[in-house]
Amino acid sequence: MSDINIRIAGQAGRITLTRPQALNALTYDMALAIEDALDRWGDDDAVKLVIIDAEGDKAFCAGGDIQKLYETGKAGDFAYGRKFWADEYRLNAKIAEYAKPYVAFMQGFTMGGGVGISCHGSHRIVCDNSQIAMPECGIGLVPDVGGSMLLARAPGRLGEYLGLTAARMSAGDAIFAGFADTYIPSEFWPDLIAQLETEGCVTAITAASMAPPQGVMTDLLPEIDSHFGGETLRDILNSLRADGSAFSAETLKSLSRNSPLSMAAAVEMIHRLRGPSLDIRKALEMEYRFTYRAMEHGDFLEGIRAAIIDKDRNPNWQHDLDNPPSMAVTKMLMPLGPEKLTFEKED
Repeated sequence: MSDINIRIAGQAGRITLTRPQALNALTYDMALAIEDALDRWGDDDAVKLVIIDAEGDKAFCAGGDIQKLYETGKAGDFAYGRKFWADEYRLNAKIAEYAKPYVAFMQGFTMGGGVGISCHGSHRIVCDNSQIAMPECGIGLVPDVGGSMLLARAPGRLGEYLGLTAARMSAGDAIFAGFADTYIPSEFWPDLIAQLETEGCVTAITAASMAPPQGVMTDLLPEIDSHFGGETLRDILNSLRADGSAFSAETLKSLSRNSPLSMAAAVEMIHRLRGPSLDIRKALEMEYRFTYRAMEHGDFLEGIRAAIIDKDRNPNWQHDLDNPPSMAVTKMLMPLGPEKLTFEKED
């Protein structure tokens, strides 16, 4: 497959995304190929660890390739998207639960679907130009691919802030928020990857690790906590609107671009998930409730139209930010019964 290069090098299973011209956006076939490789290598004693990286400097993976999702959804075919998300989420769970070290090298943009194939790994490496984000609320989805778990585990109310604003995290921010572990400048990556391939163990990562540059989220956390601690999106908006700070003004500007339904649901999801019982499968099952309904009942198709298809950046959301939805959120997050997400791979 020209979009991805999967092979064994030394003692490492190697996955390289090879469509830099598309910012290494993840296609359905690429996701299936990654899962098949992980299944093979899981039982192969010669493969001691897995390394995933990508060609180009601009992006590790800027998200999922959503063109076909839009085309099928507009045609009234919701089954394709539901299967796409179910299979992708199964891969995300497999990465999080993988028995061997899974090492991700995340340069440039790592967003949406890119987070799902990197930030659940056991070793997550960032560099100077890393920019990690969960921008789904801007296209009528919710933070998914297991991102809701990472947001629920972030310090304070940082998860709500990152999920609702789609703010981009630098290397230092990503480590602070729990989306990455290790900062290593990218010029050292080729030698480190060669060492991992040769040695088949991850001790070289610790030896190469450096202190990351200071991000902005640490200093912003007190303001974030003070405004994003409410129970609902309405509470968050009221708190921001009552404050005349530059932070609140900029944050409200960010929120005004996004789907009110998606943001309200994201807040509810993070609150439901936060706690000691949280794991990747619980998060993915909750996300799937929303994405299963996103085309038929949510803002997804309109969000894609405005951002990707027509590029007018003027989505006609179903709900108004001055009157955030509540009953609609409840409906989007209701259990799916027999359609509930499973993690079984079809033969």
